[in-house]
Amino acid sequence: MNKAEFDKMDIVDWYVSNFKIFENNLNGNRDLPFHKIRQSAIAKFSELGFPNSKNEEWKYTSIKPLLKHDFRFEKTESRISRDQLSGFVFDGLEDNLIVLINGDFSPGLSTFQTDQKGVIVENLADAFANHSELINRHIAKYADYQNETFTALNTAFASDGVFIYVPAGVVVEKPVHLLNFTDSDHENYVSHPRNLLIVENDSQVHFVETHNHVGERTYFTNMVTEVVVGERAVVDNTVIQDESTNAYHIVNKEVHQRKNSTFTSVHVDLGGAIVRNNLNIRLKGEYCESHLFGFYLGRGTQHIDIHTVIDHIVPNCNSNELFKGILDDKARGVFNGKVYVRKDAQKTNAFQENKTLILTDDASMNAKPQLEIFADDVKCSHGATVGQLDEDAVFYLRSRGIDREKANAILQYAFAIDIFNQIKIESVKNWLDAILHERLKKNSAAGV
Repeated sequence: MNKAEFDKMDIVDWYVSNFKIFENNLNGNRDLPFHKIRQSAIAKFSELGFPNSKNEEWKYTSIKPLLKHDFRFEKTESRISRDQLSGFVFDGLEDNLIVLINGDFSPGLSTFQTDQKGVIVENLADAFANHSELINRHIAKYADYQNETFTALNTAFASDGVFIYVPAGVVVEKPVHLLNFTDSDHENYVSHPRNLLIVENDSQVHFVETHNHVGERTYFTNMVTEVVVGERAVVDNTVIQDESTNAYHIVNKEVHQRKNSTFTSVHVDLGGAIVRNNLNIRLKGEYCESHLFGFYLGRGTQHIDIHTVIDHIVPNCNSNELFKGILDDKARGVFNGKVYVRKDAQKTNAFQENKTLILTDDASMNAKPQLEIFADDVKCSHGATVGQLDEDAVFYLRSRGIDREKANAILQYAFAIDIFNQIKIESVKNWLDAILHERLKKNSAAGV
């Protein structure tokens, strides 16, 4: 289809027509039980269409720029080498690496090995064949493709991603690093990676997820991740998103926790033209704990939108949520955090806070923390603050002989550091520290 034909076509119909081509190329995979879910999802996508400002959940985020692109669905052979990835691999995690290139698993670049009995780490395409009963029991059972457009789109087109299974009583000693890498040097790609992480009772795993790129052409990543956390299991999830500033990045993550489990997430957004993160946590067993930390740094005309839902379904659970951001130039941020406390969820403790530094008159932030409480024996709080650098603090540093540029960078770093300190892997934290120092210096050098 040429550009003129694309411009005349309804964008929803265009995606549906590409699904038909995708479906015809599945060959034997059309016989998998999951394919019926794909068909249901594309029908639901066609019904839902793309959200606009009339949709309350998308009130502050326009995706009109995304809908102007006729992205390439067909994949070509990757030209990415191991040397090109070396700068994105963390010290100590070199042997625990799973690489997706443009959404597809790369066996030649992946190094993950485990000798722990029963642990499964493989790409989703193989898992459909090798672990069909386990996959079909869980996939698309948590992420809601019936009501969320981009989840429906991902479910329809999902063909690869990562499947991780940790059996009961197993502690995975080293973190697993999933490196999502986009090669946009030659094509404008769309990819729909699908991840499924199942951690059984009394097990532990740390899952590091990074998003990086080479090239500056426009591309679109639409990822869905489903996480099941068993009783007394502990899951840590560190996410670093540093996509191209010409990229569209939409992620839906659905986490279901069972009794006495702990889930901790640290999510850092540095790149992307339009970024939307939906993080939904369901506390479905008593004595669960959820800890969500996040940091976002927006520059230029970046738009970063964070939507979280923490759903307290049963009694005696704790949740703690803190997101901080720095917005420069004409960047825009959105934070919409919802905490639900259902009628039976007595003895709930829930804390939520969002803080944003605005560095210019042209940057803006829309913050909407929400509590919906239907129980009466709870301790819940929420808040949001938007402000500028403290000029008294700047003056204090300058009175000690520090120039304004460095003083600004020091204060911005101090604002962000308590989020970075939640990262438990030293090499990951050091990498982020270096990136943050570099970019904050650029903010300050620009006259902030």
